[in-house]
Amino acid sequence: MRNDIYVSVNQVSCYYGAHCAVDNLSFEVKRGEVLGFLGPNGAGKSTTMAMITGNLAPSAGQILVNGIDILDKPKEAKANIGFLPEQPPLYRDLTVDEYLRFCAKLNRVGKAKINTAVDAAKQRCGLTEVGKRLIDNLSKGYQQRVGIAQAIVHSPAVVILDEPTVGLDPIQIREIRRLVRELGGEHSVILSTHILPEIQVTCDRVQIINKGKLVLSDTVAGIEQYMGASSLVIALKNAPVVTALESIPLVNAVASLGDGRFRLVYEPESDPAEQIVQTAVNNNWGLHEIFPEKRSLEQIFVDITTSEADNKSGVNVEHSRDTEGAVA
Repeated sequence: MRNDIYVSVNQVSCYYGAHCAVDNLSFEVKRGEVLGFLGPNGAGKSTTMAMITGNLAPSAGQILVNGIDILDKPKEAKANIGFLPEQPPLYRDLTVDEYLRFCAKLNRVGKAKINTAVDAAKQRCGLTEVGKRLIDNLSKGYQQRVGIAQAIVHSPAVVILDEPTVGLDPIQIREIRRLVRELGGEHSVILSTHILPEIQVTCDRVQIINKGKLVLSDTVAGIEQYMGASSLVIALKNAPVVTALESIPLVNAVASLGDGRFRLVYEPESDPAEQIVQTAVNNNWGLHEIFPEKRSLEQIFVDITTSEADNKSGVNVEHSRDTEGAVA
């Protein structure tokens, strides 16, 4: 077990009766890495989170947290985990200081180190000025910060955050995202969210699970490259027949969008724009618009999690890279 791997999920499956919620799932999370964990409702994402945190035993496979098997040594493994569920487990009638001291004790922080641990967690989460305030009197954003502080008060190797920005205003969202990025400097962070742009600005790597299986794993840089334009949309005043457009060099396929507009698909490594413009001018097609059509992360997510479209959309559902971007 490499000492820079803080989470290792090896061929893990989970059954509820005859239903397979997680099917032979394997992945790793390195120290200093923020992993975005995505999946549609019912994909097995929450089940996977429950198994990693030790709240649910896998039916098969092995989960190591900081090199410790969570089934063989559950207390020791869980001591390396900090968890923020979607609904933060806050005691609203306590002050921030009282609550964080309580959480430090629950996580077996030594008595002599509790105050230092609480102060460090408050400083990391921007709570230094509100330590003596009742949690119930704090804004939603500050309550979310308290939830993150309880997850890191014992300095765990792994921090798991489930929908940490739900219900926050735009300013609070930016602050929590910044905090998540900072946490990634010292911990392994697993971030579960349905807000796809959040993955792009917060995470180092993206994983998508669908029907219990891992269908995509790539770095954010790799995903953004994958999102790059592979089609052009053009608008013509004197539109020719589709076959005339299909004959342009480097163009693989053409789709009519109506009103003289067409989508021209090409290989990602090629660029037929110059050929298209020259051909349009030579044939007096009246080209008045041309622009690259990029795929969004949302489009990729929908494509690979819609089973009916898996083999029709042209998306490689086995698309997987390691953290350096090389195909696995």
